[in-house]
Amino acid sequence: MDDDVCAVRRNTDLRRHARELHRSHDAVLAGGLPAVEPRGVVARSWARMRDARMDPDRDRLGPPASVNLLEQRRRATPLVGVLDDLRTSLVGVAEQAEHLMVITDADGMLLWRDGCPRVRRRADALGFGDGADWSESAVGTNAIGTALVEAVSVQLFSAEHYARSLHSWTCTAVPIHDPRTGELLGVVDLSGSAVTAHPTTVALVGTAVRLAEAHLWRAREEQLATLRRVAASVLSGVDGSALVVDDDGWVAAAVGIAPVDRVSVPAEGELMVVAGLGSCVPERLPGGWLLRPGAGGGVAPRLHLRTDRYPPEAVIEGTSTWRCPVTVRQAELLALLIGAGPGGLDAAALSVALFGDRAHTVAVRAEISRLRRRLGGVLSARPYRIASNVRVQHEASPT
Repeated sequence: MDDDVCAVRRNTDLRRHARELHRSHDAVLAGGLPAVEPRGVVARSWARMRDARMDPDRDRLGPPASVNLLEQRRRATPLVGVLDDLRTSLVGVAEQAEHLMVITDADGMLLWRDGCPRVRRRADALGFGDGADWSESAVGTNAIGTALVEAVSVQLFSAEHYARSLHSWTCTAVPIHDPRTGELLGVVDLSGSAVTAHPTTVALVGTAVRLAEAHLWRAREEQLATLRRVAASVLSGVDGSALVVDDDGWVAAAVGIAPVDRVSVPAEGELMVVAGLGSCVPERLPGGWLLRPGAGGGVAPRLHLRTDRYPPEAVIEGTSTWRCPVTVRQAELLALLIGAGPGGLDAAALSVALFGDRAHTVAVRAEISRLRRRLGGVLSARPYRIASNVRVQHEASPT
């Protein structure tokens, strides 16, 4: 398959393969037909680079982020909580294999790197250091930036990189997500000399990422358990219906209302509409929020999907109106769920409806998670569907 993650096989003649890729790279950039077609993930990225008029001969990046900005990004990312886990899993291997382990944020900024000192010096010469922007728009086709764009694991070898200055490198990047929210947190990457390319690197980095995501999940569950202890005393003094949720909208406890998994993300002083509660003004608690109806609470909300404008918009109406811009892909997902009715659709069915196959279920789940982060109790899961007490209306653009 042309979209296999691994750039090489166990029996690949690396020198011969590198020569073939160089010829293909030169042919494509010259507007000709390559003797060997690049893999799908590479061809798509090269097309994006040509459309952006990226210079393949640019050999250095712009200046890295300032020390202050880099430290702000490091402190802000949840990845700081799994940094030791990733180092334990990968740094020793990286040093032995003459690689660097690199961790970036979701923008492609290089936050941390560890590994072989000799390779570190080579990376310094490229500008591949702390604070560097390694997105596709900054560097061209590379495992980190392309993994962020494609939202999949990417291994690149030699001249699969768009910039000629990277043709002596091989890189393997795996996206890492917050397992509770689906939010893309960044990329974990192993990079080294092209002559050290090996297909097992993909499984190695992927395993380290799964272990780190499991750690993030446990940490989130511990935070929610702590919030439940706070909620027990708070809810005992509440008359009527109420929810206690964490900062991402996950429900820790409920009283007087059928519990849901998640609501939209609360914000200080901002009115929000919650299915089953109606209009609420979030009240701060240690580690979370108390949600209870305001005046006129308990009104069943209505979801009004507007795809007759750009960007599309989800309008939630209760005792107040809340407007939430959504992406085109999110609007497509909402329209499919509205059309599916109470039976809903699972991730595989949504993948088929959107992409024509079942191969994009991970992308679907991540997009739904982002939607639930914004719309919360309006969406239910297992299967995905519009919550039963939410009325719906879809105003589509004319065809």
